[in-house]
Amino acid sequence: MQKNVVLSKVKMEAIKFDNVYFSYDDEEKESEDTLFSNNANFALRGVNLTVEEGEFVAILGHNGSGKSTLARLTNGLLSPNSGKITVFGMDATDEKRLFDIRKQVGIVFQNPDNQTVASIVEDDIAFGPENIGVEREEIGRRIDFALSAVGMEKFRHATPARLSGGQKQRIAIAGVLALKPRVMILDESTAMLDPRGRREVMDVVLRLNREENITVILITHFPEEALLADRAVVMHQGQIVMQGRPEEVFQKNEQLKRYALSMPHSIGICRYLSQAGLPVADSMDAETVASNILSAMEKVTPSNLKIPQMQGAGTRSLRFTVDNTAENGRVYCENLAYVYNVKSPFATHALKGVDLEIRAGEFFGIIGHTGSGKSTFVQHLNALLKVPTAEKKYKEKKIKKGQPIPPKTVLRVNGYDLTDKTTDFAELRSKVGMVFQYPEYQLFAETVFEDVAFGLKNFRPDVSDAEVRQAVCDALTTVGLPYELVKDRSPFELSGGQKRRVAIAGVIVTKPEILVLDEPAAGLDPRGKEEIMTLLHNIHSDWCKTVIIVSHDMDEIAQNCTRAAIFSDGKVLAVAEPKTLFADENALAEKGLDVPFTAKLTTALARKGVVINSDFTLENFVQKMVEYVKMKGAGTRLTSEGGENA
Repeated sequence: MQKNVVLSKVKMEAIKFDNVYFSYDDEEKESEDTLFSNNANFALRGVNLTVEEGEFVAILGHNGSGKSTLARLTNGLLSPNSGKITVFGMDATDEKRLFDIRKQVGIVFQNPDNQTVASIVEDDIAFGPENIGVEREEIGRRIDFALSAVGMEKFRHATPARLSGGQKQRIAIAGVLALKPRVMILDESTAMLDPRGRREVMDVVLRLNREENITVILITHFPEEALLADRAVVMHQGQIVMQGRPEEVFQKNEQLKRYALSMPHSIGICRYLSQAGLPVADSMDAETVASNILSAMEKVTPSNLKIPQMQGAGTRSLRFTVDNTAENGRVYCENLAYVYNVKSPFATHALKGVDLEIRAGEFFGIIGHTGSGKSTFVQHLNALLKVPTAEKKYKEKKIKKGQPIPPKTVLRVNGYDLTDKTTDFAELRSKVGMVFQYPEYQLFAETVFEDVAFGLKNFRPDVSDAEVRQAVCDALTTVGLPYELVKDRSPFELSGGQKRRVAIAGVIVTKPEILVLDEPAAGLDPRGKEEIMTLLHNIHSDWCKTVIIVSHDMDEIAQNCTRAAIFSDGKVLAVAEPKTLFADENALAEKGLDVPFTAKLTTALARKGVVINSDFTLENFVQKMVEYVKMKGAGTRLTSEGGENA
């Protein structure tokens, strides 16, 4: 991805917000986080914003800051309480102009599955143009254009449900492009994608912005995506509080903290090294940061350097002892295979002989490209998906004479044999908790209390009302939600971060010994991610033996996990500590994955003759870098254990 630097394309005013206020009715109240908002009645409060035609604007802000509200107001999905919104000169509050405005402004949402309406890709793309009365021949031309623009021509007759996450998102973009909009809004459209999928989507967006002059408004929590924009706008409590070139915005660390955002890892490293006495200029690029470190090394007195206090930087959980022999908290798997749609033309081999051991006491990570089998694997851990031999109707097949005996599948989780149909799976599920990728799909009850209490009542029908109240109170308190304030609220009124916490509370209320979370921090703002990971470490330290997280965020894995496994095409490629797993950037890139910024910086420094052997956590990297500089790199190699190699 290369940043769009063509600024001469700006022609006219595309979108203008003039002192816009918006409030949701009680029944339709958007996810508002009252912990942030001091006026929860308004999702937007006096917003003034102008976007020029052809401009690429990134919008940042904490969950509940008003970003999605602004997007929905832009194309008339919502109407402001007061103020004026114009789109290419058309009044967005004029119902007679809404049809024309919606043809000009297309929105791509976070989950592409929510935008899919047909069973064939070309039919899905044709849906929009058909609804605005485009002629049949023109629809065909638009389908060709849209598929070509997103590089999905060969998937024209495919079924959207069988595509990867990145491919689905490109089809969602194609569906919007077929409307020939002049403005494209992407509302966290890459939040659930792997690194390759994010790059694919952003490459398409950049190309459309450069070559088709489409105005882009990108709502994102990824700094590397925001850096591609011409301008970054920060929202807080329904107001615009900062804007400017992305590089300038990300350098204002104190202001970002005030608005519940965090600086990127790259700038964090520069700032911590500067606090240590090594004046490293801020940069987002690993090669540039490495060069800046070398320049700073020439300007300091090594003996004056001190390792800074790094609050919240070193979060990797090592407080729970890993037990190589205990069954409680352990996952052991051999030759696990799984096929979706068995005996059909659409049969898909999701797992192809997975071998993996997760030891009791680990904070374990699972990474891999979209469609690699990660979610299929973790759904086996509490028998949401069952091994064939565990099905009630299973009958062992007789081996014909001369045929080889198929390899046996072994799957033991927390001491339970998941290949045996006599296993007590209800009891297993009370010991192995699962939090899904989209927590809003896990919530269903009318109140937060009922939602959190459901699992406990289901697994322990004899539990008393008093015990239920206490357990629900403890679970909500553990996840940082005030019991009295939220217990009677609808879970669907909460912000994304709060929904995530309620979903976790509904799982931990039974005090499981293994906690599995599929993308627990995806879609959350930086502070929300930090809070969720801190919460998981506290749970892990206090009573949960083993925590397993699936994630596409390599910095998240490096910062938090004791070990991790790489899944690819239904198999486990490697299992190791992050410092070993992320050592080969090229090998991971071939599998559609990225490496943490600390790993990129370590490689860049090594090419310049500075060898730092850290464990890739932010805290450890800064510590080893300071130690290296104190010794002036005089032929000395520092190991992550603190030793030296000449």
